[in-house]
Amino acid sequence: MTAPIDQAELLRRARGRTRTPAPGTPAAGPVPRGPAPGPAPLSHAQQRMWLMDRLGQGGPRYHVPLATRLTGPLDRDALAAALTGLTDRHHILRARYGHQDDRPHQEPAPAAPVPLPVRDATPEEAVALLRAEAARPFDLATGPALRALLLRHAPDEHTLLLTIHHIAVDGGSLPVLAEELGALYAAAAEGRPADLPEPELQYADYARWERARDDRLADAAAARAARLTGAGPLPLLRPVPPGTPERRAVLHSAPLTADTVDGLRRLGARHGATAFTVVLTAAFAALRAATGGSDLVLGCAGGHRARPELRRLIGLQVNTLPVRARLPEPDGDPAFTELLAVVRAALLDAQEHHEVPFDLVVERLGAAARGADGTPLLAVSCDLVHPAEPLTLPGLTAEAVEVDLGLAKFGLTLLVEDGPRPRCLLQHDPAALDTATARRLHAVFADLLTAVAADADRPLSRLPGERLLDEPAAEQPTGGHHPAVAALLADPRVTDAALHLSEHGPALAYATVSGPVAPSGAELRTALRRRLADPDALPLSVTLLDRIPRGSDGALDPGRLPGAPTAHLDTVREVFAELLGTRPPAEGDFFALGGHSLVAVQLAERLRARLGLPLTGLDVLERRTPRALAALLAERAAERGSGARRPASGTGAAPAARAGTVLLTGASGGVGAALLQELVAQGRPVRALVRPESAHLVAGAGVEVAEGDLADPDSLRRAVEGAETVIHAACTFTEHAVDLAAMRILVEGWRGTGGFVFVSSIDAYGRPEPGEVTEGGPSAGPLTPYGQAKLDCERILLDAAPSAPGPVAVVRSPIVWGPHRRLRDQLRWGATGALYQAALAGRPILLPEPSAGWAGASWVHSAALARAVTASLADAPGRIVNAVTGHVSWADFSAELVRLLGSSSTVAHGPDAEAELLRPWSYRADALAGPLTPEPGEDWRAVLAAMTALPAGTH
Repeated sequence: MTAPIDQAELLRRARGRTRTPAPGTPAAGPVPRGPAPGPAPLSHAQQRMWLMDRLGQGGPRYHVPLATRLTGPLDRDALAAALTGLTDRHHILRARYGHQDDRPHQEPAPAAPVPLPVRDATPEEAVALLRAEAARPFDLATGPALRALLLRHAPDEHTLLLTIHHIAVDGGSLPVLAEELGALYAAAAEGRPADLPEPELQYADYARWERARDDRLADAAAARAARLTGAGPLPLLRPVPPGTPERRAVLHSAPLTADTVDGLRRLGARHGATAFTVVLTAAFAALRAATGGSDLVLGCAGGHRARPELRRLIGLQVNTLPVRARLPEPDGDPAFTELLAVVRAALLDAQEHHEVPFDLVVERLGAAARGADGTPLLAVSCDLVHPAEPLTLPGLTAEAVEVDLGLAKFGLTLLVEDGPRPRCLLQHDPAALDTATARRLHAVFADLLTAVAADADRPLSRLPGERLLDEPAAEQPTGGHHPAVAALLADPRVTDAALHLSEHGPALAYATVSGPVAPSGAELRTALRRRLADPDALPLSVTLLDRIPRGSDGALDPGRLPGAPTAHLDTVREVFAELLGTRPPAEGDFFALGGHSLVAVQLAERLRARLGLPLTGLDVLERRTPRALAALLAERAAERGSGARRPASGTGAAPAARAGTVLLTGASGGVGAALLQELVAQGRPVRALVRPESAHLVAGAGVEVAEGDLADPDSLRRAVEGAETVIHAACTFTEHAVDLAAMRILVEGWRGTGGFVFVSSIDAYGRPEPGEVTEGGPSAGPLTPYGQAKLDCERILLDAAPSAPGPVAVVRSPIVWGPHRRLRDQLRWGATGALYQAALAGRPILLPEPSAGWAGASWVHSAALARAVTASLADAPGRIVNAVTGHVSWADFSAELVRLLGSSSTVAHGPDAEAELLRPWSYRADALAGPLTPEPGEDWRAVLAAMTALPAGTH
């Protein structure tokens, strides 16, 4: 919801002004009704949503699910008619979003009936069904932004779910939508026209009106940005990499008494403030105590519905308001009421400028919109909310049903829920704030609210508060190293580190790591942020390498680093200049040059058009410098070149599947590449499902490219349509629900008779008794989450086998080795990773005692796996079978690594060996023994030599 505005105070201020608006406050008359429906610009708030979607950072976080349990005689036809009438009245609910000449636009689709699918489900089954439907992606390019689902539990008991994309609604829209839906339903049930006046405006009218004021809004945004100069992100939060696909949320809840909430209201009334202002002050006070900071910025939601003509307009009219409060220094001891006066003034200042779009403010801030570590200035928000209201339909009893998607828009949000059962809430992204710290902060916030409701005149020292942020680390001796390098080398997981400094660009760090589960570059950078006393010493990124390239004097050799100058560098710099107004140096930082999300999308689209190479706006936000982007483009050009060497008979998507088409998922990965090569060699027509940015990896050899993703159900349905055979080799590795949903869609959509093969994993066996594991034997716990996901997907396919149109098979694979960079990376992680990293660094290698029994790696060559998978439908229909080339003891594996790498490592046995190395299983592979027979070059020593010879360098 939007923050309650202190209307009386704003009115008093307005009356004290002259007719000329104050600087930074753009004035305008009423919103005029626009022309007939047609293309219109996006409002600033919509553009922010559209950009998040284009950058892959939107998804279910920006879905608005409204679920209601309905008891009584429901007229489904009347409900369907009411939904259709609603979208007919409000064009925004059926709008679609295109773009032309680097600019997005919206246009309503022709009015059409709104589908109302009905599914039978028990109330217990409804929870998962509602969550899955609410999380299902929207395609903004095709629309619409509203969909419905009706679950039938009994003849007179249903649950209605409306899922709406946030680009089309805000909290202020929902009461209007609910009221009109009820009126339309009553009219349809009674067979009469609805007694509703025509909407005064359509949302496109508002968007045009706002865009017509862009010049004045830009001046106002510059003034607002100046008010934020010098502010920084909350130091309590860790940076979250821009490529993070989903921001999971953890919610902490504590009850508040009715007396506490009443006390907060009375406190606000005594000091001319709203209850929300009191809650916001408590949030500032809790964070002041937690961080020791006195200059803090929190976000809250503001709206534009103060204008009479906009109060009943359905659409996104919310704006993020940054509230900067300069609080008394930590050594002072003001009363809470003194803090309330400071925060009230800061909030009123922000609300006076609620029409200034936050995205324009961010643009004017430039690099100052983020901290040195990339954390956004506004990563913490505060709100006062109320429980969701049900969608009330005449003649039915309605009860709201909560659909929690468990996703976070901010790193940290502090809330109070005001209702019959008041609660103090804290939501956080665990990637930005660890759960233990969040739990302590939540307890402080709840206790503080209770305390000030009873007595707000006490000084802060006598109110709940706890320091949660460690004092800045004292400067440590660096041994002549840059502080970032010294801090990296102090990490026991890091074996070597270096820093590349350039005149114009950010510092870039490089490291080599060790351990059975080695840290990522992002994890090392997060650790650096906490260790470095000087935030300016933090490098832009930490890139993991197998070896740091050094000259004969031991100094870093920049020319051999990933991201060295490439043929595309000049083109990248030219496009930077076109969009940002200045030609940057090779190391120029995108954000420091004034870049923002829309420019990232535009830059990627122009480079794609000029170079014919895949690039996304997210790539721009992650790589940030022309040199790094040029290196990425060169890498993708090389990948395309290597793929083009195969005989090609054209590319592109066919309007209909060719006879015998095989749908292959995961085609751009290491296993998928081998499967693709095998299928093409057999002369079989292939349709490869790949993400748009990876389409170049599979182009060629007559392959039909189906752009899509496991998390995009519609793309899966399109891809499987008309396929004779399905080979499903893709998975997310971490998103269990996405993998299961994708499997169901592919199984339900497959109508061919050629067969369906699922490439699974021996992890589905769990941890059986040591020794030989038979094919298709029972699983034994505990299973890893990855193994459980594979097992659950197998069950979906095998349960469908009796009624399937063709044969099905499950092929379980161990670790896959092959001459492919994505397969080569497996050497660096898990059980093999500890041995590989030790051999690279020349450290002693410690293996389990021989007395513990045989232990080693089960493996399969990627080419042999491809032969086995394509043969499985004929050789093992309806079965779970294994695809294993062989088993290698850790002793043999380690000795060969030492030889191949020229390592000085010694190999020994002892009780302190990593537990991950205790793998006492061998897996039978009888059913597919023929295709698994090794061909020349497929012995383990040969493939290991090929993998260690491949170049490295990953973030």
